[in-house]
Amino acid sequence: MPDPAVPPTPPVLLTSLLAREDLSLRRIAGPEDPGTVVHWVHTSEMADPYPYLLGGELLLTAGVHIPEAAGSGTYFDEYVSRIVAAGGAALGFGVAPVHDTVPRALVAACETHGLPLLEVPPQTTFSGVARAVWQLMAQSRLAELRRVTDAQQSLASAASRPDPVPSVLRQLAQRLGGWAVLYGPEGAEIAGAGRRPGEEVRAALTRLARVVRPDGPAPPTGATPPTDSTPRTGATGTRPTEPGTAGPPDRPAPPTGSTPRAGAARSGETRAARAAAFLRPDAGGAPASQTDPGRPVPTSATDTAAGTHLAAYALGAGHGFVLGVASPQRAPGDHTVVSVAAVLLSLLTGEQQSGTGAARSSALVRLLLGAAPEEVAPLLGGGRWVVVRARPDGTGPADPVAASALGAALGSALVDPAGDVVRVLVPADRAPAPLPGWTLGVSAAVAPHDWPAADTQAARALARARATRTPLLRHAPRPALADLVPPGEAAAHARTLLAPVTAHPALTETLRTWLSLHGSWDRTAVALSVHRNTVRQRVTRCATLLETDLDDPDVRMELWFALRHV
Repeated sequence: MPDPAVPPTPPVLLTSLLAREDLSLRRIAGPEDPGTVVHWVHTSEMADPYPYLLGGELLLTAGVHIPEAAGSGTYFDEYVSRIVAAGGAALGFGVAPVHDTVPRALVAACETHGLPLLEVPPQTTFSGVARAVWQLMAQSRLAELRRVTDAQQSLASAASRPDPVPSVLRQLAQRLGGWAVLYGPEGAEIAGAGRRPGEEVRAALTRLARVVRPDGPAPPTGATPPTDSTPRTGATGTRPTEPGTAGPPDRPAPPTGSTPRAGAARSGETRAARAAAFLRPDAGGAPASQTDPGRPVPTSATDTAAGTHLAAYALGAGHGFVLGVASPQRAPGDHTVVSVAAVLLSLLTGEQQSGTGAARSSALVRLLLGAAPEEVAPLLGGGRWVVVRARPDGTGPADPVAASALGAALGSALVDPAGDVVRVLVPADRAPAPLPGWTLGVSAAVAPHDWPAADTQAARALARARATRTPLLRHAPRPALADLVPPGEAAAHARTLLAPVTAHPALTETLRTWLSLHGSWDRTAVALSVHRNTVRQRVTRCATLLETDLDDPDVRMELWFALRHV
């Protein structure tokens, strides 16, 4: 979570504010750090502004609170130290209407405590300074949005090239002015682009990549991985709202007798220290901590090595691919740009990992050219499979996005959204589980040559699941009395017995469903998505054509055995 004390606006460089000719501000004390930034403007005439500051402010005052004998005591020293303790970015002193000049003791105190002191001339109002800061923030945000938009378009274009992964990495490295690398599941560098950093930086980035990999090192008790939600220590006045920027300043301890406020940054804690405690590399450079399968794995982590900013992003749904970036500096919007690249690479590496891209195309072409299912199955992974038929619980058919999400939840990209039913071909070792919002029918595990039969099993299981309002129903065949009859003889008997109704598929399916649901009119109507009166008419028609009494349990049993062979 972003720090609630920091506004969701880009910071303004103090040098940019000083460059505004319409303000005529002048720095008269404090360090000339070009990286000092301002998050907001606050006006206060309190002798102790500490309780009212959040950090990062340009505090404006006209000196109304200054007593007459302040120059001879410790008033200014205590006043400035409290501003620094609260994390104030700078102090602006208006020379009118109370004071004609900035008190010398205040200038000395700001020099001592390293707080930039600005002289605000009489013609410049405090509201004018605040308005200038908001204008600079708006300009910075607009420039950031334009940069991010341009980067998104270029990355998407790169992903459509014949060599998408290297193209995306090249475009990302160009946008960041650094190095982008893709690590495989085993930690090896698969592809890289941009200016290759030194060995120290590459080693640090490799270690950081292991933090976000699912099988990476487990953090020691109490350690916090340097993820996006962790505030990070950085230069004075910078904000932690993005991993691509430095974090809030460490506040010095308040003067004696004061109470530190909740939420203040811990002094001395740095990203490098947290990363070192998290990784704990041994002499060989490998993490000493053991893998904890139950630990929460961060999706991203950042660090700094040899003055280079590092970041690692986990790709995909646990495949183990990691995107690493190393850049000489972090600019606003960098995190958004890298996140876009991470999403694109997740899609590309997902296809590469599962083989569902080229392999699916090859399997489809072979089937269209006459190959048998058992011949193309090895392209899709081999082994035994189950067919899952699913219907959304709401009204209407599932849209393609929902169907794709269903396939992802079941662990298969072989999805067929056909009308109001979605069919998914799933490897048998990925046992489907009930999914909210869906009713599922699952076939028995079969070899590829039995896929059509499995599809029929799944359809019947789905019909029973809907009729009985069961989230998931599996087809579970077991040896039965009817299996003692040779299949050929059983099929011949079934064709003879059911000949009057097999010419009408609707009658056959209605009879089958009605018998499977123990003669329930309502449940059969739900399973077939027809009116209950339609079910009654069809069953009555079956009884007439078969010239039999369907209330007789022996007749029902014989018909059920026969229906298994048609």
